[in-house]
Amino acid sequence: MNKQMKEILCITQEECAEVTQSISKIFRFGFDSKHPVTGKSNIESLEEEIGDLQAMIDILVEKCIITDTKLNAARMAKKEKLKIWSNIYKEV
Repeated sequence: MNKQMKEILCITQEECAEVTQSISKIFRFGFDSKHPVTGKSNIESLEEEIGDLQAMIDILVEKCIITDTKLNAARMAKKEKLKIWSNIYKEV
């Protein structure tokens, strides 16, 4: 693994942690609660962090660390599993 690849993976890992933190704040304080300093709502923070993570995923593909084909296959497989094992796609 070269230095650039290591940096990409490190930043991706950090972005994953920031998404996790944003979701945790939503569970604790709600979607609309605002950060006292930035004034951003928790949902705005989540959108920003997921955008940052998606940028890193794009870079992982651009640098051929992962392939778009396998990424899309995994995405579709996950959705199929969720149709079976979760309530996400079931009528409420």
